[in-house]
Amino acid sequence: MRIDLVTLFPAMFAGVFGSSIIGRAVQRGLIDIHYTDFRDYAADKHHHVDDTPCGGGAGMVLKPEPLYAAVRDVYGKTAAYAEHRCTIIFDPAGEVFTQRAAKELASYEQLVLICGHYEGFDARIYDLADRLISVGDFVLTGGEIPAMLTVDATARMLPGVLGDAASAATDSFFDGLLGYPQYTHPRDFEGKAVPDVLLSGNHAEIARWRREQALLTTLRHRPELLARVTLSQADRDFLEQQTKTKENKEFLRESPENAIMDSI
Repeated sequence: MRIDLVTLFPAMFAGVFGSSIIGRAVQRGLIDIHYTDFRDYAADKHHHVDDTPCGGGAGMVLKPEPLYAAVRDVYGKTAAYAEHRCTIIFDPAGEVFTQRAAKELASYEQLVLICGHYEGFDARIYDLADRLISVGDFVLTGGEIPAMLTVDATARMLPGVLGDAASAATDSFFDGLLGYPQYTHPRDFEGKAVPDVLLSGNHAEIARWRREQALLTTLRHRPELLARVTLSQADRDFLEQQTKTKENKEFLRESPENAIMDSI
């Protein structure tokens, strides 16, 4: 996959994309990352990329000319990707980024990520985007951190990026649920033991336990996610039993039991 980051601060990405899983994927040629500083495309001698908002108001707004010129230059250099490209702007009005979105983005051959700054974009810039994405209901200084997050989550979905292809399938949110608890050695640590089922060698029982623990973790901490997951009858029976226990009722005190069960 080719990833083009259109940004005023390309140096911000060096540490993140030069390390760990992403860094190794780049070294192995699984991801090809390019940076375009759209300040280089400003027409005036001072390389202004922003201006005061028409009608007045606080802050500065990104001008359309430099960004259009930068993105069009990227498109011109990567014409071979035109049919398999997705251009993204990070914006509070966008869809909330999820694991499902990461899977969808991984199906493209090229991502062009436009990172804003200051008080936002001139509204005409949005015509460049195929997709608007928000990473949450909070304010950041610019789009660079959301871009890092998006690249990291998407890259994990690409074949060969993870050392063990099965790792992605056990991640939280991969199938809509939170992840199940993981254990390693020693068998007993300060009186806290690894569950016997994980040491039993019975793979069917281990799979069942992990599924139930993922359901239980999701029920306790993000019960609203259960309404979006395809549940088997066994899943439903397990959840119904769990909502009746005293311990779980305490977890669910802010979400009435009937409302949760009705939603699934």
